[in-house]
This record gives sequence, C-alpha cells and structure tokens, in this order.
Amino acid sequence: MTKQDKKRVEELEDKFEAIKKTKWAKNTRIASGVIWNLFLLFFVIGLTLTVFGASVGAGYFASLVEKEPLRSKQEMRDEILSYEETSEIYTNGKYLRKVRADIDRKEVKLEDVSPYVINAVYATEDEYFNTHNGIVPKAVFRGLFQDVTNSDSQTGGSTLTQQLIKNQILTNEISYERKAKELLLAMRLEHFMTKEEILEAYLNIIPYGRNSNGGNVAGIEAAAEGIFNKTAKELNLAQAAYIAGIPQAPFAYTPFYNGSNGLKDEEGLKPGVNRMKTVLFRMKETEYITEKEYNEAIAYDITKDFRTAAPAPKSRDEYLTDEIQRSTIAILADKIAEEDGIDKDRLKEDKKLNEKYSILAERSMRNDGFRIHSTVDLQLYNAMNDVSENFSQYGFTTAVTATNKQTGEKKTEKLPVQVGATLLDNKTGKILAFVGGRDHEIEATNHATQTTRQPGSTIKPLLVYAPAIEFGLIGAGSPVVDVKFRAGSYAPANFIPTQELGIISARQALTTSQNLAALRLYQQMIDRRPAEFLEKMGYSSLVKHDYTNLSAALGGLEYGGTVQENTSAYSTLANSGQHVEPYIIEKIEDRSGKVVYQHKVEPVQVFSPQTAYIVTDMLRDVATSGTAKVMKSKLNFNVDIAAKSGTTNGFSDAWLLGYNPNVSLGVWLGYKYQTKSLEGPGNAQYGTASSRTNALYAQFMNAINQARPETVGQGVRFQQPKGVVNRSFCGISGLAPSAACSAAGLVRSDLFNANVMLPNKPDDSIISSASVSVKGTRYAALPSTPSEFITAGGVGVNQEFIKRMLGPLGGDASKLFPIKSSFASRVVSGAIFPADGAAPASVSASANGSVLTWSASPSNDVIGYYVYNGGTRVGTIRDGQSLSFPIGSGTYTVRAVDITGLTSAPSNAVTIAAETPKPEEKPDDSTNGSGDGDGNTGTTPPDSNTGADNKPKPPANGGGDTKPKPPANGGGDGKPKPPANGGDGKPKPPANGGGDGKPKPPANGGDGEGDSDGD
Repeated sequence: MTKQDKKRVEELEDKFEAIKKTKWAKNTRIASGVIWNLFLLFFVIGLTLTVFGASVGAGYFASLVEKEPLRSKQEMRDEILSYEETSEIYTNGKYLRKVRADIDRKEVKLEDVSPYVINAVYATEDEYFNTHNGIVPKAVFRGLFQDVTNSDSQTGGSTLTQQLIKNQILTNEISYERKAKELLLAMRLEHFMTKEEILEAYLNIIPYGRNSNGGNVAGIEAAAEGIFNKTAKELNLAQAAYIAGIPQAPFAYTPFYNGSNGLKDEEGLKPGVNRMKTVLFRMKETEYITEKEYNEAIAYDITKDFRTAAPAPKSRDEYLTDEIQRSTIAILADKIAEEDGIDKDRLKEDKKLNEKYSILAERSMRNDGFRIHSTVDLQLYNAMNDVSENFSQYGFTTAVTATNKQTGEKKTEKLPVQVGATLLDNKTGKILAFVGGRDHEIEATNHATQTTRQPGSTIKPLLVYAPAIEFGLIGAGSPVVDVKFRAGSYAPANFIPTQELGIISARQALTTSQNLAALRLYQQMIDRRPAEFLEKMGYSSLVKHDYTNLSAALGGLEYGGTVQENTSAYSTLANSGQHVEPYIIEKIEDRSGKVVYQHKVEPVQVFSPQTAYIVTDMLRDVATSGTAKVMKSKLNFNVDIAAKSGTTNGFSDAWLLGYNPNVSLGVWLGYKYQTKSLEGPGNAQYGTASSRTNALYAQFMNAINQARPETVGQGVRFQQPKGVVNRSFCGISGLAPSAACSAAGLVRSDLFNANVMLPNKPDDSIISSASVSVKGTRYAALPSTPSEFITAGGVGVNQEFIKRMLGPLGGDASKLFPIKSSFASRVVSGAIFPADGAAPASVSASANGSVLTWSASPSNDVIGYYVYNGGTRVGTIRDGQSLSFPIGSGTYTVRAVDITGLTSAPSNAVTIAAETPKPEEKPDDSTNGSGDGDGNTGTTPPDSNTGADNKPKPPANGGGDTKPKPPANGGGDGKPKPPANGGDGKPKPPANGGGDGKPKPPANGGDGEGDSDGD
C-alpha cells in the first residue's frame, strides 16, 4: 500500500469515527441492533411454534388413526375388491334368492370402459391421479383451511384412491378421524395396488345416482345401462361427460326421480346438463379433448338419449326380502360393534354410532357372501299372502292430493286400506309368516314390523286384566264397576256412549270390552306401573307418560306398537306367561359354511302361569260370545282359541289378536294416514271395521291350518296349571259368600290364582232395603216416600260398599245396579236421590174413550201419579207404568208425586157423563145369566176398578180400606217370601249362567262386532 493510499484509509477512518460520534449515527446503531435482535427472537419463536405445531398436528393425526387396525396387503385388496360377493337368503333350508341390493351394480373390466369416461374422470375427479401417491397435500391443506374457516367455497380434495377407501373400507361419516384414516389408508393402498387396479375398482363402486326405474346405481356399467341403455364401452363423449359428472352430487345431477316417478322435467334436468358442460370444459382445459370435440359435445342434445322407464317387477317376496335384510343388518351391526368393544346398549343409545355400524353391517351383508337362514315357512307365507291378495272386504280405496317435493307438482296418491299380519311360534318366537302390505309398489313399508299404531282395546288383557290378576286385585269373575266418571277434563264412555252396566264381572267386562270398567280397574293399580309389563313383552316405543296416563288402559299410548310387537305380547299369555323375542333370522353362515351367528331363545317370565291361564280362559269367552265371536264362527276347524279385538278413535285402526297353544296370529287394518277412517265415506258396504278384521283373521287361520295343520295343532288345548282354582264368592262384592248374599241369590263362582288371591273375607255389603223408581233408576226410599210407590222386602248395599266400589273416581251410585243388570232384580244400590224439595210440576190430562191419559211431569224426582175422581183417589200409577187409567163416569184429575211425598197441583179436569140406563128385560129362562153369556146379571162395568154402582173400587194393590196390601213377594203377614230363584232359600244358578257356573255375557253386551274402545 502506498503512502497515499494509507493516508486515504486513515482519512476515511477518521471520517467514520467522526460520523459514529454524531447523534444520528448513535441512534441508527441502536435501532439496527434492536431490529436484529427482534428478528432473531421472532425467528426462534416462529421456528419453535412451527415445530410445536407440527408435533401437535402429528400427535393429533396419530391419535385419530391410533385405533385403525394395520391391514395387510391381502386384507386391503380383499376389502377394496369385495363388491363381487353377494349374500344369499334361505327359507325352509332351501335357497330363496340373492340379497336384493339397494344399489344396482355390474362389474366391468377397465378395458371395457370407454376412454372418454376415463379421461372425464381424470379431468374432474383427480387430475394428478397418475403422479400422486394416494393424496395431494395442497388439496388436503386447502380443504382443511376451508373447513376451519367455514368457507362458503368447498372445493374438495379427495383423490380417486381416497374415495375408494371411503366407500369400501370406511364410511361416509363426516369427521376428522375418518378423514385422517382415509389419508393414511390411501397412501398405504397405493403400495398394494396398481393405478389401473385402483381406477377399475373406483369405476365399479362409485355411486352414479338413479337409473330409469328410480333405483340407485353404482359402477359405470350399471350407470351406462340404467341411464342410456348402453354398455360402458359404447358411451360417446357427451354421455361419458354426463355420467362422470354425477358423483359430485348424485341425486341432484341424475336425470331420474326416485321410485316410479320417471324422468325429470326440463328444469330438473338443468343441473345435470350444466355439470356435463363443466366436465367437458375441464377435459378441454386439461387437453383430453380438442376444441372441435368440445364444441360438438356442447351442442349435443343429451336429453334425447335418456332411457325410458321400465317398471321394475315387484312381488310379495319384496316384503320378505326387505325384512330379512333389515334384521340381518341389525344382527351384523351388533356383531361388528361387539368386536370393536362396543356393547348393544351404547350402540342403541348413540344414534351416530348406530348409523356408522349400520353402514358397515349393510356393506358386510351385501358383499361378504353370507348364507342367511330365515325362520319363515314359505308355504305358510304364501298361504297367508294368497288370502291377503284375494280378500275382498278391506274397504274403500280413497285418495289424497299432495305436492311432490321434488317436482312441485300436485299428484293424487291412492290410499287403499293397508294390512299387516304376523304369525308366531309361541314357544320359540319364530316368525313363521307375515303379511307386509297390499302392494309393495304402492307402499314398501312393512306394516307388520315397521308401522306403530295405537292398539285400541287389544291392550286391555295385557295392561289391565293380566296385571290386576297378577297383583291379586281380581279373579276372573270378580266384580268391576262400569259406571261413568270424570277425571278433570277426561270423561270417557263405553263404545255405546250412553251405556253403564254397573257392577259386572271382570270376565264380562273383558268379553264385551267395557271401557269404563277397564279404566276404573287400571286406576286402582296405576301407581304400580303396569306398563312395565308391556316393556318386558317387547314394546319398544313406550314414552314416559305411557306409564302414567289413565287412557293407556284403552290403548291410548303415544305411539303404540307394531303388529309383530302386539302379537308377541299375546304369545306371552299363550306361553304360560313367558315372553320370547320374535325373530326371523335363525343363523348366518359365512362363505366357507362357518356359522357366524346362531339365534338363542331366551325366555323372560312376565306373568305367572296362573295369570296367563286365567286371562286365556277369559279370552276364550271373547272368541265364543264376545267381540271376536264372528271370527270363531267362520273357522272351518275346531280349535282352542283365545282372542281380542280392538279399534281406535274414529276407526283409524282395527285389530284382532289371538292364539292357541301353538301359534299366535295378529291382524291389523288401517289406512296409511291415521286421519282416514275405516268407517268413513265409501266403507259402509264393507261392514264394520271389526267385522272385517274378524273375517280376514278367520280366512288367515283357515289357510294356515290347511297349509300346515301340524303347526296349528287344532287338537291341542290349554292346560290349567296348578294354583288355578274355582271358588265361590258374592257376585257384587267379590268377597266370600255371606248368609245374606246366599239368601239374596248373589253367589257366583269363577277362577282365581290361589297364590295371590282367594275370596276368604266374608261379604259385609248387604242390608235389607226398600226402594223406589225414579225415571227407571232405583233409589232408596225416604221416610216420607208414599208407601204405594215403595218396593219393600228386597236387599240393598251399605254406603261403605258404595264408596269402596266407586273408589276415588266416584260416580253415580244409582248406576251400580241398573234395570238391565243381572243383579237388579235382587239388589238396590242404596243411593239417595237428591230431591229438590219443591212440589212437582203439574200435568195435562185428556180422555180417549174410557181411558184417561196424561203427560209426564217435567220434574226430575217424580215417582208416580195419583188419579182422582171428584175428590177421591181412585188410582196409583208407579214410575215406569203406562200414563193411562181406565175410567167410567165422573170428573177426573191427576197429580204427580215426587220421592219426598209432595204432590203437584191437580191437572185439568176431565169429565165423563154417566150413560142412560136401558130398560130391564125379563131374563130368558133358558139362560143362567145376562145376554152376554158370561154369568153376569147386569151390564159390564166400564173398567175393572168400578163396581156395579159405578163407584170406583179400591186400587188393585190395596184392600177395601184403600191401604196398600203387602207387596206381591210378601206373604199374608207382610213378611217377604224367599227369593223367587230358590224355594229352599238357597240360590239357584243365575239365569245368565251356564251349567259350568260361569256367567254368560248379558243380552245388552253388544252384538260381538262392535268394540268398546272410544279411547
């Protein structure tokens, strides 16, 4: 370095030092230091956060896939290519058919697919398919960002490999866990399969919307055939682009509606056509087609190529196949979940989890090559469905107009009366046969297993009478009260709204299906939650208030039950009180013949054998003389059958459930919509709802017996178990007969469960009684009641008995023994009439020849009428007798008499002039009397209560002193004679009882076709 250069360097250094000493330089130096330090700090923090975030992300990703099993190459290949295996169904040990898939799929090889299809798939679904290793990272991060930010734009990021994994190994569940597994498995699959194999598998499994029949299709071959009626190899560019665009939104872009609604209209086709144009544009952009090909395809009218619909064949087998497949899926879902450590209860409660395993189970059922063995006896199934198809009394086919949600068009929907029926084996619970509906094409719902409806009066044996016997409240013949009551706003009535039968036996109440008696009995035990018995018998749709609502006793459940559930509950009574779950799948074998599922019968004791038999014996009467007697009369073979009918409000539903020792059969009729009535317009010609179910039930049973007589076992009878005894009791109280009860002829006998109840306590209800009739109802006579109107010498009941029988629900005590009651001729209720204390209103009288008639007094406490001639009382007419009186000459008036003895003002006077006497003729010596030949010597008096002097005789029930004689049932000493039904003072069997001591239903119990539901 020269001196000059050295000097120059020194000068520069001096200048730099000078600058450094300036304030500006000092500030700059400090700022730059701070900035550098901050840069280093943020760099370190950023690096730390990046590492931390990556670690957390990796850890989170690892946690998401932690439970995913590590599949081998063969396992993954098998699962991906499993679309070829179809399960089979067997009945009676013989092959029936292959599983009917909800998705129509046909396998095709890659070389048999049009190149246009392959290029369209590349362009729209996976542009980098031939270069990526299963996933495209930037697409994954883009999708994650859109999801986290809740972006309106969702571009998606799944490769063909990922879609294959989702459809064949995982589910459509939307969750980070499923996505993480999908990414991991997609990368793994790329190591086990070639790109050609992955593409071929994708084209065979991906959903492509619907075919021309409205059925779902999957796979390019089925899509080409179902949409264009071509093979996948024959598709032109426009057709290939249309189909390739469908998977993004299958049901929006498909050209067909579901079901049999056919091709969409022009507006409905627009989304699919626009999607086709998008696919063509993408193909042009990615240089799979030229500009010329693009323009030609855009101008092509794709709508002319759509296939016309061809109705898919449907038959009764569709109901059978559907039901077997549904049950198989449920079984496999439980099995797969159990293998994953998830119990049945959790699976049932967790809807999302249940959905996941149901998808896996359905996939397994369709693709794993199972042999599914059903309990259904095809001969019985066909016999029942033959009857169903040929039955002519279903009712009127109505219709409703509804707006199609997809098209916006109004369509008229035909609504035939639907049917559901189930035949069960009592011991095992096997579903031997069923009827799912009238026509699978009209309605695919299985009305035997999927439709829940209120059970009406068929619930009474299960929820009221069986629990009451089980709890020891009643025996078969114990008295129950059929009298109206009001509980808040609830005021129920019998099927005949005006009917109140008073005190009747439980057997009679069930035979004629009395609502009031059932409700009162149910109220006595509702706090013991009898609905829990229904739960044990398989009712799956009970809600909280079904356990506490009084109306449940009449079938007023929120949802009710299916035909299968109701039939299964009745089979509990047939099976000595043991319930066995109904089932349709006997066993499932895998493709190698190994049994992977075998049903096990696990009985649950619901009722004691004694209770089950007593209720069965009561239901025998329903079939013999009650609401199911029409059914039994139409059977062409003799069978020991117990049955119960039922209808719901407005006759929306009609049921008949019954059983013999071997099988139980349940039948339901009703419209699809519960607002429609089986007795609505157009239905009168088909008979009552109950008569139709009776007729159909009988035809089913006749066909079943003809097809498999050994299954029905017509000679088999129910066996009375030990502990069921026949005991005598006082018919009005249910207690042990007392001397007074016996003397009054009120002793009855019937079956009891000796383990829980016997009538041991002596009856204490009967007292001597005198009664009076007010408008047809008998009340206790008051001290002031005129003796002419009193019926004395009978028996009555005390107030404690009345209070006990009416219970907390109360009611009109005078209705306990109505006139038509079997006890009415012997017992007075003891009810006191609430007299108003006012004199009754007067009446209007008139003469019709020699007969005096008058109008009824409008007062409500009138017990009869006095008839006067002048000022003398000449006649007494009691309540219920004709308002007329034979008269001669004189001036007559009538007064009404009330229960307290008060009389009304006299009626208007009616005067009859005396006849002018004829001259006497000398009698003919050849006769012994007058010319009338009857031995009388004078003119015949105008009526029986006048003498020869035309003066009125005393009333018929009085002596010459006008005082009443003792009543007809009394002796000369005024004391009552023994009751007419027992010359020795001991009761004879009641008039309505049979030789077996069991009471027959009263004449007013109905014609057997109506049903006392009204709930």
